[in-house]
Amino acid sequence: MFAEQKLKYDFRIFLLITITFITLGIIFVYSSSSFFALEKLNQPFYFVKKQLIGIVVGLVGFIIAKKTPLQFLKHTSFLILLSSVALTAATLTPLGFKLHGSQRWLNIAGFMFQPSELLKIAIILYLASFLSRKKITEKNTAFLLLPLFTLLAITSALLLKQPDFGCMATLCATTVIMLFIAELPIKYFAGLIAAAIPSAFILIYTQPYRWQRITTYLNPWQDPQGAGFQIIQALIAEGSGGAWGTGIAHSRQKFLYLPMQHTDFIFAIIAEEIGFIGSSFLILLCVLFLWFGFKISWTLKDSFSVFLVQGVVIMISLQFVINLLVATGLAPTKGIGLPFISYGNTSLVSNMIMIGLINNAVKEYY
Repeated sequence: MFAEQKLKYDFRIFLLITITFITLGIIFVYSSSSFFALEKLNQPFYFVKKQLIGIVVGLVGFIIAKKTPLQFLKHTSFLILLSSVALTAATLTPLGFKLHGSQRWLNIAGFMFQPSELLKIAIILYLASFLSRKKITEKNTAFLLLPLFTLLAITSALLLKQPDFGCMATLCATTVIMLFIAELPIKYFAGLIAAAIPSAFILIYTQPYRWQRITTYLNPWQDPQGAGFQIIQALIAEGSGGAWGTGIAHSRQKFLYLPMQHTDFIFAIIAEEIGFIGSSFLILLCVLFLWFGFKISWTLKDSFSVFLVQGVVIMISLQFVINLLVATGLAPTKGIGLPFISYGNTSLVSNMIMIGLINNAVKEYY
């Protein structure tokens, strides 16, 4: 009885943190995008209205994910993954829509979405099902992991073709972390890391735009009006905020100085408007999201639920970390938004569905 009450309490805090993120998203999507939307579309509320629509759709997805039997998801996880891979592959056909140099979207009857966001849900469901059914030992490791890594290789190839290196890296990192949690024999884990380093170097070095991101990260001032412009403007925004910020809606960098100010680099606007204190509070919320997410998983008894919750928390937390590192100049630029906060409806809906899956796992406990 005590464990049930503790689980309910932890999930309520976890849900409150998520709601806080979504609320901050509404505030700062409007604040960061209003001038851009006015200049380009003559509609200052354009992006925040679409964000609100995304929240409504996300709530529907949350409810569906909450009410769908977990055992059904467990037993159909492979089909869900295959469907998501097929949709991702469809972006490379005439159905695909190209934006900002990447063909990551599907445009069906005027409805545009990014299948790779659904792929994140599918890979977590499949990994949770796989790890809950298979006991990895020294003797069967290679045999069990071969089909998993074959699927991951196919998925990675499709994402690189779009190209979406950030999503591929997030999926692979989530997989490796979950295998580590599942006590993959350390020699195989070390082998994965050893293979990943040269592979990542080759993937980066063979694509000029990726290599340029590395050189820009190392020294953005070598091309301040070109490749280094975005990160320099982000650092200016963050530095301008001081301790308490310039005030919400009082950013100066949003006046077409900082590109992607309402998507990938929204944290720079947040730091400018609410300062070091407000930014620290946001980072603290990210840490608490990770902590309470794992606390919830440690309370659950069903192994599928445990891996499902941990997979969701790892996936979303990795996106937080990558976005914050990129926005502060501590990592090369990647097309990964700040979860629940950055503008991007497919990502928002996907993340809300994942929170619904956690609610489902908690509900199943009692």
